[in-house]
Amino acid sequence: MGKRDDLIALYASDLKEKCGMTPDMDLLKKVTIGCGPSIYNADASTVAGSQKSELETVKNSFLIKKLGLKDGPELMEAINEAIETYGKSNRNKYRAVMYYMLTKKFGKESVYG
Repeated sequence: MGKRDDLIALYASDLKEKCGMTPDMDLLKKVTIGCGPSIYNADASTVAGSQKSELETVKNSFLIKKLGLKDGPELMEAINEAIETYGKSNRNKYRAVMYYMLTKKFGKESVYG
């Protein structure tokens, strides 16, 4: 297995153990690939849940640009909900896991079709 496969297995484990979800492995793989090289960078591979600027980036770059959602208060609510699901005390909130949860939340799996 390559490094990306190892990371996908790690993200799947987080989804199961920390988020209480059974991951759709095909979608998780596509979301992970969609994150690009950021998954290999320790800082870029995680989402800082307490940094407002980081959450704005998730909203603007992922939810609006990638998933094509319209801006509104429900986007930030969904991000905060994903952070709650992942566990606020959990220091490493992997970007691919957050993006996976948000993709499922908004039913935008077709973006990765």
